[in-house]
Amino acid sequence: MGSVAFWDVALSAVALMLVAEGLLPFISPISWRRIFEHALQMSDGQIRFLGLVSVVAGLAMLLAFWS
Repeated sequence: MGSVAFWDVALSAVALMLVAEGLLPFISPISWRRIFEHALQMSDGQIRFLGLVSVVAGLAMLLAFWS
């Protein structure tokens, strides 16, 4: 990574996450509400599994792009 400071990268990642998370509710609030209502019906195990898949996918992407 060289001369790029950790906080520059960390804050850029958080900013990008906020942009990505805000796109669906901005573009289609009805779809976002349906997805959220569906998520409320999921069990804790299902939610944990989706969280695990997200973490693994994110780490895989980091490894692929930073190597």
